[in-house]
Amino acid sequence: MRQTFSPAAFNRHGVWAIYKFEVARSLRTLVQSLVTPVLTTSLYFVVFGAAIGSRLSTPGGVSYGAFIVPGLIMLALFTESLSNASFGIYFPKFTGTIYELLSAPVSFVEIVIAYVGAAASKSVVLGLTIMLTASLFVPIRILHPGWMIAFLLLTAITFSLLGFIIGILAKGFEQLQFIPMLIVTPLTFLGGAFYSIDMLPPAWRTFSLFNPIVYLISGFRWSFYGTADVSVGISMGMTMGFLIACLAVVARVFKTGFRLKN
Repeated sequence: MRQTFSPAAFNRHGVWAIYKFEVARSLRTLVQSLVTPVLTTSLYFVVFGAAIGSRLSTPGGVSYGAFIVPGLIMLALFTESLSNASFGIYFPKFTGTIYELLSAPVSFVEIVIAYVGAAASKSVVLGLTIMLTASLFVPIRILHPGWMIAFLLLTAITFSLLGFIIGILAKGFEQLQFIPMLIVTPLTFLGGAFYSIDMLPPAWRTFSLFNPIVYLISGFRWSFYGTADVSVGISMGMTMGFLIACLAVVARVFKTGFRLKN
């Protein structure tokens, strides 16, 4: 029977064992995990920053190259968090070792903390790596470092939870890429990662406000330059709402055993 979570009986050793295993798995692909995003970021600055950036005006007098840095970091966080968390929980399902995990003396809360924590940790490291890479091309200033860290951590955790859900619900490896490729990536490019939605016509600007990615990127960009497409309070509220929704879905999945016990 699945053990219930008790703060007094928190299984630190179990959480640490799962976390360490997932981090070790990520370290085996460290080169492709870090080198590829660094090269991609460099290409973005060459293509967008140098070739197109001089022709565009951005809010707050920020250069276009610096303006797209928060968007690039968010794009990496979204994709890496989803990929790491979804594969991390799906692979035990694929090999059948998920049953050993479910019968181990760890609660579902501890399982989620371990898997999501490992995926979020790698995503945060990747985001910081991209920030350092970007600083080699453009001057970056962070006006609100506390808010920047908050948005960085909350976004990494939220999308790791979403990836965890995808990994549980997926029936095959191809389904692991369905939502990231066909939903999240298009929403990111339409969410103001490389432009301000104020540049759009009024109708499209209103339509963009229904895209949740807009609020995540806007709040994160505000922490850098003090300019945002929407209020930072609304951005943080949307981020927290997304996080709570993902937590509710994960709790429901473990309570019912959906796609875990069969």
